[in-house]
Amino acid sequence: MRPINMIDLRGIDLNLLVSLDALLAESNVTRAALRLHLTQPAVSTQLARLRQIFGDPLLIPAETGRGMTRSTRALELMEPLHSALKNLEAVVRHQPSFDPHTDRRSFVIAANDNATAVLGQRLMEQLPTLAGPGVRIAFVVADQPSMAARLERGEIDLLLGSERMVPASMKARKLFDEHFVVVQRKKHPRGTAPLDLDTYCALDHVLVSTSGGSFHGFMDEHLDVLGRQRRVVLSVQHFTLVPELLLRTDYVSTLPARFAERYRDRLDIFGLPFEARGFTLFAAWPPRSQADPAHVWLRDTLASLAAM
Repeated sequence: MRPINMIDLRGIDLNLLVSLDALLAESNVTRAALRLHLTQPAVSTQLARLRQIFGDPLLIPAETGRGMTRSTRALELMEPLHSALKNLEAVVRHQPSFDPHTDRRSFVIAANDNATAVLGQRLMEQLPTLAGPGVRIAFVVADQPSMAARLERGEIDLLLGSERMVPASMKARKLFDEHFVVVQRKKHPRGTAPLDLDTYCALDHVLVSTSGGSFHGFMDEHLDVLGRQRRVVLSVQHFTLVPELLLRTDYVSTLPARFAERYRDRLDIFGLPFEARGFTLFAAWPPRSQADPAHVWLRDTLASLAAM
């Protein structure tokens, strides 16, 4: 069998190859036209174009004068062309899927320790029933300055964070709205009376500064508007340090309500004595992952857990 010359596929309409497959199978322009649901003149025009592309007649009149017969080049093309078109059809028709119980996938989720404790821990606890051993999840600290770049590079699959943390270039999905409460240890010297603004400002506060080192936080921005100031005596970077610290001191802290509820059996929880904005927790991801079935499963799972 002589070698087939290479053809520049960039100049070929894929539909021409589909028509060639039908023409070679039928060895008849009329029957090929019926098979392709085209007119006979349209298929004759396509055959002329194919002859030009391949530099070969492909179909030639039969010696009997009736019908057409395949050229040697056409016979060489038949099987590889048909096989290639079938493979291409399989690629086009293939619908990607993800079964968390049988497939393998590792995810990296970036979040601060509040989001990890409130939502991530639910995912960790229920993972054995939600997925099989092939699914692994790593939680890493959300480093805001590098978030967009790390998401774009694929180092991180998903970011859990407030609206302030979500890069503008990312897709995002709302998980829940959150508000803040004041937390103190049980049997705190001040008692369990509702807080007024004067008492709130006079207490010794522990501030969670996720960026690190600041003594002026979100609540202080609200107090500035009111012309008031609280006493922040400690600043820590992690929410999870605060409950244990409050249990052993007379400090108080203003924390997200869902996080505080985890310690209701050991800490007393109070409403704020002034109006304060809460925040919305979002899941954010790079646009390229929008239709990834495994990623869709992760996002839907987190949304279901957030609604519990």
